[in-house]
Amino acid sequence: MIERALFLAGERVATGDVHEVRSPYTREPVSRCHRARPADIQKALGAAMQAAPAMRDLPAWRRSAILAGTAEALERRRDEMGRILALEAGKPLKAGRAEVDRAVFTFRVAGEEARRIGGELTRLDWAPWGDDRIGITRRVPLGPLAAITPFNFPLNLVAHKMAPAIAAGNTLVLKPASQTPSPAILLAEMAHEVGLPPGALSVTPCSAEVADPLVTDDRFRLITFTGSAAVGWGIKARAGKKKVALELGGNAATIVHGDADLARAADRITAGGFGYSGQSCISVQRVLVQRSVHASFMEALDRRVRALVVGDPLDEATDVGPLITEADAARAQSWVDEAVAGGARLVTGGRRTGAVMAPTILDQVDPRMKVSCEEVFAPVVGVSCYEDLDEAIARVNDSPYGLQAGIFTRDAPSIWKAFDRLEVGGVMADDVPTFRIDHMPYGGVKDSGLGREGLRYAIEEMTEMRLLGWHVSRQ
Repeated sequence: MIERALFLAGERVATGDVHEVRSPYTREPVSRCHRARPADIQKALGAAMQAAPAMRDLPAWRRSAILAGTAEALERRRDEMGRILALEAGKPLKAGRAEVDRAVFTFRVAGEEARRIGGELTRLDWAPWGDDRIGITRRVPLGPLAAITPFNFPLNLVAHKMAPAIAAGNTLVLKPASQTPSPAILLAEMAHEVGLPPGALSVTPCSAEVADPLVTDDRFRLITFTGSAAVGWGIKARAGKKKVALELGGNAATIVHGDADLARAADRITAGGFGYSGQSCISVQRVLVQRSVHASFMEALDRRVRALVVGDPLDEATDVGPLITEADAARAQSWVDEAVAGGARLVTGGRRTGAVMAPTILDQVDPRMKVSCEEVFAPVVGVSCYEDLDEAIARVNDSPYGLQAGIFTRDAPSIWKAFDRLEVGGVMADDVPTFRIDHMPYGGVKDSGLGREGLRYAIEEMTEMRLLGWHVSRQ
């Protein structure tokens, strides 16, 4: 079993406070990770403050080279990292390797964006008192940043904090999820090995109590958090003067209109609803199907879901592995049982073995059921019917969440109507809300978050605009 020290200001530090990480599938220990103590958080912050001028002054080509070098180092260790994701997160091997590929892409794009951080020239002579004046803007690093990341994408979601922070010239202290600390620690070591200045980055696994200064200490200029809505908005309430970026939960909806390609819709909803056991904030949870095609769509979806391979994440054939804990699987089953008792029809699944929840389809789901109105975060998809598109859009919007939504239709005006009226951060046409490519703007509205990720957009969150007003003498 591997023992991992935390990564503190360029050094591996063994604190003696060891947390045992267990496989979600077997419950056997897979790694032992040293956790930060309060003094370690203060040391990380002090190092981040001290390294901030060096990071700010690091030329764009150096930042770009560090990011590209990290991407290359990660790519070389693709299989190793994929296996770590299977062991710690319970992610099927093929999904783990896909996450590694995405993280490599994230670092490469960040390396390109590091060269593109610019500004603009604007005329200030719009009024007589602005004669002979020009304005020059540029984006400057905020300074030390804090980040907290979840268990479900413990490599790529870490990359979405780490890579834009480096690209923008910021220092960073990052707390990874306790269940999945290894990917973040290894990624930090890779960045340091290819030239990141000491002190610029610390990865500090720890309890929420020990991590509290990341939220409350005003020396951090921004905290970026990915996780549940309840925790995220609680962070915002306690964050003081710092900027806050939140990427939170959802109960993502997909509309299947009567003119849709039903085979494609069933394929994509199977992938989007059951990939990584539904443990994604944009996993398909609610499916609204126009009544005229309901029977045909349900047959196509049921056939595909029953073909999924459920089991050991270390098996190359596995499509659906365990949830992160048995308690999460038990909660999901209780919500399914409650829905069935309330009148929903169980099409397939609905049972669990330990932490493994069978891929589950519910039909005739009432919007007030927990499997519809709350975030299930499990391999559970609920289906209901609608008559016309206006009704479907209204029902999608009848939610406290608004991260992404999908619509399957061949009708361009319907796509434009959905884009105009759906209260979400992103609408995926002819696809599921689960689609994300890592350079696109990504984030939600309502309870689903604040701000945007995606490398260029995250860099904007992690910098501030500075203006030079220049009186240009004509003499």
